[in-house]
Amino acid sequence: MTETTTGKSVPETDLSEPARPRKVSSARIALVGAHGYGLHHLDNLQRLQAEGLVELVAVADPNPPAAGTLGRDVGVYSSLDELLSTGPVPDVVILATPIQTHAPLALTAIAAGADVYMEKPPVASMAQFDAVLAAAEQAGRLVQVGFQSLGSHALPAVQHLISSGEIGQIRGVGAEGTWVRNLAYFKRSRWAGKRSIGGTDVVDGVATNALAHAVATALSIAAARTVADVVSVETDLYHAHDTDSDDTSAIRVRTVAGTVLLCALTLCADEQKAPAVTVFGTRGKAELFYTEDRLAITTPDGERTEAFTRTDLLENLLEARRTGTPLLSPLKGTGAFMTVLEAIRTAEPPLPVAGEHVTWEGDGDAAHPVLHNIRALIRRAVLSQSTFSELGASWARPAEVAGVKLMLDGTTLAVENDGSLVMPTSSPRPYLHPVTTLSGTVVTDHLPEDHVWHLGAGVAIQDVDGINFWGGRTYTREAGEYVWRPDHGRIVITSAEQADGSLTESLEWLAPDGQAVLHERREWNWSAVDPQTWLLSLSFALSPAGDRPVSLGSPGSNGRPEGGYGGFFWRLPAGENVEVRTASGSGEAKVHGSVSPWLAWTADVGGNASTLVFVAARGSTDPWFVRVSGYPGVGQALAWQEPVIATSEDPVERSVTVLVADGRLDTSEIQHLIDSLGDNS
Repeated sequence: MTETTTGKSVPETDLSEPARPRKVSSARIALVGAHGYGLHHLDNLQRLQAEGLVELVAVADPNPPAAGTLGRDVGVYSSLDELLSTGPVPDVVILATPIQTHAPLALTAIAAGADVYMEKPPVASMAQFDAVLAAAEQAGRLVQVGFQSLGSHALPAVQHLISSGEIGQIRGVGAEGTWVRNLAYFKRSRWAGKRSIGGTDVVDGVATNALAHAVATALSIAAARTVADVVSVETDLYHAHDTDSDDTSAIRVRTVAGTVLLCALTLCADEQKAPAVTVFGTRGKAELFYTEDRLAITTPDGERTEAFTRTDLLENLLEARRTGTPLLSPLKGTGAFMTVLEAIRTAEPPLPVAGEHVTWEGDGDAAHPVLHNIRALIRRAVLSQSTFSELGASWARPAEVAGVKLMLDGTTLAVENDGSLVMPTSSPRPYLHPVTTLSGTVVTDHLPEDHVWHLGAGVAIQDVDGINFWGGRTYTREAGEYVWRPDHGRIVITSAEQADGSLTESLEWLAPDGQAVLHERREWNWSAVDPQTWLLSLSFALSPAGDRPVSLGSPGSNGRPEGGYGGFFWRLPAGENVEVRTASGSGEAKVHGSVSPWLAWTADVGGNASTLVFVAARGSTDPWFVRVSGYPGVGQALAWQEPVIATSEDPVERSVTVLVADGRLDTSEIQHLIDSLGDNS
């Protein structure tokens, strides 16, 4: 994953380029590039010419249009230079040419005195962006960029939803794109799929070209238009096609306004779906399907869909020339997008996806790769605001985890993640993931789609004096339901000491304002038990950071029946043939809420069976919290129905031992393992 950071500054709000109203009844247009997307421009120009708004006077392309395509009065030239040298300068030059030609052609047109409409992406580097923008401002010329979705009338509707508070406070913005592109797509031109050609930047790719509208639309909704609106860009780039550029990417943008935007995009889906930009709020969400100008709104009041029209960007440019009305997609307003493009341009080359993670479908030039599980991964990335690497995708780069490894005989059995990259509404905190059996079967999950705030194995509590250290929505007695609130805390490690088979840490539980609420001392211990089993134990003590007692509660203590989760929690991966049992019963209904010396979870994950035995501390009366049908998870509830109180004199202390075994263990084998531990259990 590569990160690019820009300096923080006050966002610029005036995005309109210098527009001097010109009394023009019919603008003289020259089109550069008459093939590919240039054909769309020819159709649009024909429509506008019939309405008396434009006159197509010239076309420049080394490969001229077919005979009879253009009117008799349209000049045909091999280049823009030739076009400009043979007659009056056109009022507007449209550039529908390869990416790497945009900047030099725009500079030529501006210098000649023409306004410019350029296709996306506007240029191939930030240096080119700065040069074209400076030239346009100095010459007083207009430059519109062909992000057609920015002309959608749905965008003002989304902004109204945000400003009116109908969907609540904004928690984040996500862009999802799952498209299919075959071999023919990358054979259509010599620059397709290239990052550069002969040292000249091209920066083709899923985020910069194919699904660039998803990025540009999401940035606009997140109020990030100019370079100054962006604080940082992180990239996670891959390709399954035999290309230089990325065809599957996750990109995280942090804005000056504090919004986090996650774009998860691929050209390697099993089927093509309409891309969408979603605004996640505390009262609901707004999902814009920008290619369809369709807005789906979900709030507690219900669901509705609204359809919109859009303003043609060339018509908008013509109106700006006549009346001075602001451009909808001015070059200056694509600065945030160019910051993303620049981060991609300067990032490490995209990582090729190994063949075992891809299935090819179709024949010949119609063949296209399907990246395994990509649709679910994209959804998880957007919901958790995480990259593919952070999600642990099998084909992704190993995540750069800030934490320590729990090892036995040179083998890593667990990794502690410090949680610093977890989004704020998931209550960032340290946790173990992945945790594996001795043979390598992963027995934890994190950032799952159903509850993106579930984080491996660790400690989390939903109500600490009214602060949510669990993540997600908060259950309150007043609401009688789960509601989003700005109440999420975070847990940070302040010191750590690791020895052979042990990790001792001091942690602080911080309120949303950064004030310490709890001090914690946490200790992990691990050791081998037998050739198929190892032991992991956790003990923790929670004491107030201040002078007064601190209440530790749960949804259960706030009125939700059997919802007393909080304390130790282990999120398991999805599995098959799941069996959960105690010494006295089996099945979720029997073991959930029970008090028993041990609880066992057996499942097949990835074709491999494993058994986890959770052993309570001697004398523990905390009920087991168990979920099987809704999601796989096990915990010990320290506040099942009533809160517990932590004081300086009497900290809240808990411990649990987990036996991690390969294979399916029966009850007698489980009891034998527990008995063999003696006092260690």
